[in-house]
Amino acid sequence: MRHSLYAGLVLATLAVLTGPQPARAQFGAWDGSLLSPRSGPVYRGQAETDSGIPGRSAITAPIPTGNPGQNGFYAFSEFVMLTQTRALGDQTVAVRGLIDSTGLVTGLPGTLIGSGFPALTTDQLGRSTFMPGWNAGLGYKFDSGVSVYVSFMQLLDAHYSAGATLVSPFFRSGTDLADTFLTSAVFNFPPDYAGPRQKTAFDLSALNQGGNFYGIWNGASVETIDFIQRFTAGEIGTRVPLFQTEYSRVYGLAGARYAWIFERFKWRTVSYDVQGRAFSFDSAYYTNTLSQRMYGAFFGCGHEVYLGKRFAASLDLTGAPLVDVEKERAKYELGDRTTSAKRSRDDFSIVPNGNADVNLWWYPIEGVQIRFGYTAMTYFNTQYMKEPIAFDMGALDPAYNTRAFRLVHGFHFGIGLFF
Repeated sequence: MRHSLYAGLVLATLAVLTGPQPARAQFGAWDGSLLSPRSGPVYRGQAETDSGIPGRSAITAPIPTGNPGQNGFYAFSEFVMLTQTRALGDQTVAVRGLIDSTGLVTGLPGTLIGSGFPALTTDQLGRSTFMPGWNAGLGYKFDSGVSVYVSFMQLLDAHYSAGATLVSPFFRSGTDLADTFLTSAVFNFPPDYAGPRQKTAFDLSALNQGGNFYGIWNGASVETIDFIQRFTAGEIGTRVPLFQTEYSRVYGLAGARYAWIFERFKWRTVSYDVQGRAFSFDSAYYTNTLSQRMYGAFFGCGHEVYLGKRFAASLDLTGAPLVDVEKERAKYELGDRTTSAKRSRDDFSIVPNGNADVNLWWYPIEGVQIRFGYTAMTYFNTQYMKEPIAFDMGALDPAYNTRAFRLVHGFHFGIGLFF
């Protein structure tokens, strides 16, 4: 019984080896290691018409992980949908009410008239969102199996916005309608930012000539804030085979990496007069820009496993110590662009970075790769706007702080072509 079982297994094995078999697609991480006539077949049997040796048939049965003899250019392009950490501190921008700047209204200059309830804060900008983008690259694979490549990724800008106007929630206000005004604590500004002289009915009284609520940010009618995030990344790298079996392979990754995290906070304030008019010089703009360009060398490894039916899975892990070039820019500007106050500062720091990519590969036809996967890019020790607004115009110094952890992650889907 045992001998007959062994004999059956031997016969089945011979049938598999000598019978016709479909070619299995080879796979690789955007490196063009696909089934190609240049790879050459692995002969387990040859027919006279193909090889000159009678009685045996030729079969193409390449190892699925790719043949080191295959070389040439490859290119890829893919759609990405990623989200990133929205790093921004919680700061009160405006409160309900207005400030008696002359003392003629309340008898004491600097007195707040109204509830002082927060009307606008940076926390109202909302939650982070996924943004579309693209990733593309070009590479070349050598006969040895080593490949070099260059890639570039760009996300569309993520926009967040919030605002407050003279309409308080449910129109709640005292009989003086003080809560229909907005006030922000900007100080040390020049007379160019005085705003309308007559903002309330009290300014029209015979007791004074107006100017009781001095400044564009004192008794304003509309205030809006916007926050923009942008992300760009690129690599010049090489992929080196380290170890492979018939159904899997391990490879090393190394090269140079670039990442750019760009953030801009914008604040707009408009102050209307008692007749509902506002000119360009009755508005003011504030911007805070934080640009972080990071450069460095990365190292890592990857592992691919052939799943069968022209499918494969891979995992890439890389790390890099990046030099972060931080550019901090803060600026106040009058609505008519006639005057401004600004501050610039540059800093440098080291940002540890770690990336992970998990992919599912499909090889529908020769020379074509399709992949779907998840990517995560982590950055440690970056800067963020802890308090994006510097209310002291005379000494612009918005508060920045270190963000221990940032994450850019999401999904990608694309196609690669081997030439």
